[in-house]
Amino acid sequence: MSPIPKRTVTVRAPGKINVYFRVGALQEDGYHDVASLYQAVSLFEEVTATAAEGFSVRFTGPIDSSELATDDTNLAIVAARLLAERTGYAGGVDLTILKRVPIAGGMGGGSADAAATLVACDELWGTGLGRSGLLPLAAELGADVPFALEGGTAVGTGRGDELSPALAKGSFHWVLALSDLGLSTPVVYGTLDQHRDTYAGELGPQPDLVKVDTAVLQAVRIGDADSLADAMHNDLQVAALKLAPELVELLELGESRGALAGIVSGSGPTVAFLVEDAQSAAELRSMLGKRGIRALTVTGPVHGARVLDAQ
Repeated sequence: MSPIPKRTVTVRAPGKINVYFRVGALQEDGYHDVASLYQAVSLFEEVTATAAEGFSVRFTGPIDSSELATDDTNLAIVAARLLAERTGYAGGVDLTILKRVPIAGGMGGGSADAAATLVACDELWGTGLGRSGLLPLAAELGADVPFALEGGTAVGTGRGDELSPALAKGSFHWVLALSDLGLSTPVVYGTLDQHRDTYAGELGPQPDLVKVDTAVLQAVRIGDADSLADAMHNDLQVAALKLAPELVELLELGESRGALAGIVSGSGPTVAFLVEDAQSAAELRSMLGKRGIRALTVTGPVHGARVLDAQ
């Protein structure tokens, strides 16, 4: 008799862009209060979970994943172990991750992997927590994990993990300009703090608590790209541009060739250009490609982590 094939579950979860990002003053504990408007976009990670005795992870797909950890420090493994621990599940899982979201690109690819892993293992193991039960675990894993679980458009406050859905109408078209350069999120924050200290006289004191501007929320609520272009903002952009000055030229190039606005997404170095429609997106992507710049067209908002296949 041939062996019974092991059960597998495949889940996909989206990357995100930060349409708006404010960073409060540096706190005594070394953290910042943040306020963000996240939008999940149509660039998905896929995690296939297979029943196993232990825990393992491997990567496939178009992204060079050779530098990613595959031991117990990998966030997907951390997520699987956390779910097993909290539910008393005694087995393990083999994870295969199809990577499409750039690594260290400010788009939350690792967080999407963790969110997809939680959903996949919950389904595979029959632990029955469901999305609502998984959310507290997601929050323990990092600020972007709950959002990758939920998707859509949302406001993140506190450390970024206190999520509230934002009403969003229609679909927004984006061109993502990718960079081979990775930017470390802690280094970007540190550079922002240095910048604020250096120019404290001009910038004035930073607020401890920050919030998402009403204009941004109104723009996504009515689905108006022009209004959103006017309202987009990222406090981390000044630091990302100091660390990667070539992004300044990239932003200027995109905005001079049809983009309504460009913004460094999160801690960068991915640059997100908001455009009017699908045709404008295709034209801008083509132009960037001719300049040797890797670019993708995506739309948002899209759903969060979702089961694609279960066998």
